[in-house]
Amino acid sequence: MTDTSEARPIVGVHHAAFRCRDAAQTVWFYRDVLGLADPTGVIIEEVPGTGAEDPYMHVFFQMRNGEYIAFFDAPGSAAADSFARKDSFDIHWAFEVESEEDLLAMRDRIRAHGITAHGPLDHHFVRSIYMYDPNGLQIELTYRVPEHDRILAEERAGFPPALAEWTERTRALKEEKFGPGAIDERARKRPATA
Repeated sequence: MTDTSEARPIVGVHHAAFRCRDAAQTVWFYRDVLGLADPTGVIIEEVPGTGAEDPYMHVFFQMRNGEYIAFFDAPGSAAADSFARKDSFDIHWAFEVESEEDLLAMRDRIRAHGITAHGPLDHHFVRSIYMYDPNGLQIELTYRVPEHDRILAEERAGFPPALAEWTERTRALKEEKFGPGAIDERARKRPATA
């Protein structure tokens, strides 16, 4: 096991950013349907770092804990299939609410806006509802059950052997699908250190 006790500069999530089909439509969903605060945004004419001309609007929604979810409305570089519904195993965003009552109230609010919201589903340590935003991104609203911390602490204690068993069980399939070098951490080139 790697000791990371000395290197822990990450304090949380500032933002996660996704492409959106239309900034106004995305504002409607996240502000009017989900109830996030009024967003902020900027229009930028070229891609930072490359200078490529691709005008876009970058929109940020802040949550109560100070973290953000952000979107890029860049129609010049977007493709229609960019907004196909994503498989939740590929990507989804889970927002946290404080209680089951809040979760049910949000489900009813979302449905009142004509959007399908499934759940709540019981995941043992959280209960969640699910829907899709206008950009094909699955959104989860979740709350922690009272035993949340105890359950995750128990699962953390059993994780090393579970990871070893899973790796053994799935290695051959992954090598067949992706190639051995793609999943072998030691095979990845590391940047030279000064």
